Amino acid sequence: MIAEIHLFGSQGYRWVLDADIEACFDRIDHAALMDRVRMRVKDKRVLALVKAFLKAGIMTELGERNQTSSGTPQGGVLSPLLANIALSVLDDFAAEHWETAMATRWDRERRRQHGLGTWRLVRYADDFVVMVHGTRGHVEQLRGQVSEVLAPMGLALSLVKTRIVHLADGFDFLGFRIVRRRKRGTDKWHVYTFIADKPVASLKRKIKALTQRLSHLDYKIALIQINRVLRGWANYFKHAVAKHTLQRLHTFVWWRVIRWVMHRHRMTWTAVRRWLRDPNGHWKPIELDGITLFDLGRVPITRYRYRGNSILSPWPEALDGPIPTA
Repeated sequence: MIAEIHLFGSQGYRWVLDADIEACFDRIDHAALMDRVRMRVKDKRVLALVKAFLKAGIMTELGERNQTSSGTPQGGVLSPLLANIALSVLDDFAAEHWETAMATRWDRERRRQHGLGTWRLVRYADDFVVMVHGTRGHVEQLRGQVSEVLAPMGLALSLVKTRIVHLADGFDFLGFRIVRRRKRGTDKWHVYTFIADKPVASLKRKIKALTQRLSHLDYKIALIQINRVLRGWANYFKHAVAKHTLQRLHTFVWWRVIRWVMHRHRMTWTAVRRWLRDPNGHWKPIELDGITLFDLGRVPITRYRYRGNSILSPWPEALDGPIPTA
């Protein structure tokens, strides 16, 4: 997804419809959703199970059962899949326009010569953006078309959170901050991906919760949990321009752990230096109960690489006719 945005942003797609669907899981129309499920699933027993899941209702905190006439239960095992099926209307809309009006380079250039914009949809679950090669007016027109596509599914774009932005101003997508800017010391412009502010703040809150002064967690358990959080976070964001951010976060985590240990053992700073300095005066990694604190600052940064349709699918191609039996 991020690699696609990089590719399109470097090819003139500078205007962005940063879309947000209002209460996506709560407003999906059941009848419209079941119609889309029936397009691929013919087994009536499976259809009955899906419909029963949608109509199962929600249990409140008071133990009361509320009926659901629309939406998919948040937290349900089928909800992400059903929401994705509902939003496939966007994929069909984008594919139809691309194949009929923008399939070739000549088609796209001819549209632009006639004052029409070209665009590409980038979607991950209910988060999506539309990259537009054209003007702000083209994006505003496209926003209306997207709203019309979503309406039959009972969905609508949020008036507050849906924005039209230029790539030079940047936007947040899937936890990343994506912006086009001039490379320092040159006249060349590039699309850069940074870590957005919200994921950084969220990580700090988690680390603070695990290193509170009143926490009675064993060091081994605490460090295992901290390392799990840090490794997962780093593996997700290591493709961004994040080296300095990761180093700053490692410093933050290091001080949180040190102060936590100092508080629990009434240690002085001199004692900490004696504990963590080697004979040559270099700082050693923090190790408690045989567990070493994960170092975010040493995580290697690797850039996204756009692979288009060259990503091999692990699933076999669909078979025409009945499935062969042994």
